[in-house]
Amino acid sequence: MMEKMSEENMEEVTVLEAQLELLQAEVLALRRQQTEDLKDITFDFRGQMQDAMSCMGGQRRGAEKETVLSRLKEVVEELEEDLKLQTQRNGISLNSCTTKTLQSSGRKLVQQLCISGHCSELVFQVEFQLSEVKEGSGCERTISDLNVVMDASDLQNFSSFLSGVEESRDLLLFFRTLRTFSDRCDDRRRTFQHFQEKYPSVVSLPGGCRSEVMILNHPELSGCVLFVHWSVDVSREGGVSPKMELLTKIPERALQLFPSQPVGGAAEAFQSLLRMLGPEAAIESVIMAVSLSQDT
Repeated sequence: MMEKMSEENMEEVTVLEAQLELLQAEVLALRRQQTEDLKDITFDFRGQMQDAMSCMGGQRRGAEKETVLSRLKEVVEELEEDLKLQTQRNGISLNSCTTKTLQSSGRKLVQQLCISGHCSELVFQVEFQLSEVKEGSGCERTISDLNVVMDASDLQNFSSFLSGVEESRDLLLFFRTLRTFSDRCDDRRRTFQHFQEKYPSVVSLPGGCRSEVMILNHPELSGCVLFVHWSVDVSREGGVSPKMELLTKIPERALQLFPSQPVGGAAEAFQSLLRMLGPEAAIESVIMAVSLSQDT
């Protein structure tokens, strides 16, 4: 009986030893992974920022750690202020930026970056690979596999430009054009909203203030409608150009009631007003003509 119990105990000890070895191997693997992750985090930082990241990874202790973390707080505050100024200057706000190291060697670093943010109400996400190769005392950075996603359903005029940016991998051109395009869209939104509030009985915006179309309804003639179509075109090279047109929908009955008022040349006349007065004054002139009263 004692021999049987002894054999069972030995078997249990063997099993426990095997489990302990597995746990030790798992702990060792986790420590190695932690070290690699810390290297990825601190690779792009220098000086005080790198010291602070080392503290967070447990590589520094005591008074030295307190000093470094205190300085880290100051650096973060400076970076936040700089980011705030950059946002005010270029109109682009970044919501997140994630980095994944794909390759890291003595002279070459390859990272996968994903940046998301917005410019006014235009939401974007940019993904690309950034390769950094050390050449002597300097280094060469190149971008590849660029992919841009815009979160909007009314950007048909922007799609050709995005395709060109992804081919040329020109991030600076993308952000510069995005800001200009956003500004022109904001100009249209403010103008449409202004006239809807000023002339509610004449102006309607079925697609909202950010749509391309404003509808002008004659208050006394059912079915007599004018459409102001204001698009913002973007060329493949990044040129941004607003385009405005006036379209008419006049029933035959209305033409009979107002035979002396030509409407066939309304589109051409509107273009002349645009050249002479600018968008807001030209639109208001059309609204006044449609309403037949300056008090509408």
